[in-house]
Amino acid sequence: MAAPGTPKQNRLLAKLPAADYGRLRPELEAITLPLGTSLYESGTRQEYVYFPTDSIVSLLQIMQNGTSAEIAVVGNEGIVGFALFMGGESSPSRGVVQNAGRGYRMKAPTLKAEFERGGALQHILLRYTQALITQMSQTAVCNRLHSVEQQLCRWLLLSLDRLPSNELVMTQALIANMLGVRREGVTQAAGRLQADGLVTYKRGRITVLDRPKLEKRVCECYSVVKRESDRLFPGGKFLPL
Repeated sequence: MAAPGTPKQNRLLAKLPAADYGRLRPELEAITLPLGTSLYESGTRQEYVYFPTDSIVSLLQIMQNGTSAEIAVVGNEGIVGFALFMGGESSPSRGVVQNAGRGYRMKAPTLKAEFERGGALQHILLRYTQALITQMSQTAVCNRLHSVEQQLCRWLLLSLDRLPSNELVMTQALIANMLGVRREGVTQAAGRLQADGLVTYKRGRITVLDRPKLEKRVCECYSVVKRESDRLFPGGKFLPL
């Protein structure tokens, strides 16, 4: 178990062998991530990568008219800024803090140099990217084929997997923006979940009361994403490529 307030609260960093972690530890800067903070904008050069510890970052695809929809969430299981080590300096998406907390950041040149060493970090990041692509693909399918209630359940469960508690601070308007649906649809879906005793919602705080029932209400998309992540990192370890 990682000590509170250490980079090893991020699961990717915790997977690094001791020598690799020791070499990178001085390059990790502790930061606070307030709700709504933009870590990078669409099309702009990314100067840092971010390793959330107890925060969640939403990756949003931005349209020309300014509307957006969430394509993935990243928490303590991952890294924000994968375009940097996949050969690009920018991304068409935008990274916004969805749930406030803390994390660590590393300068882009440092991360790229370490990735190009071809060691453990490269293997871990490539595995994680495969899991992230699965999440993005499944999100697209879910948004097209499943109800707002099912999408909301998926979003809640993915968020809970990345947080130390069962409470999220998020308004229904922001959830609607994340899912790319009308606020009324989220209000109705959240109302049904609350009436059935699965969640409570008050003043922008959503508390999950019965996770097993929530998992029964969610569509298959959540389990597809979770299974792929568990397959790529069985027992908390990474598999060689």
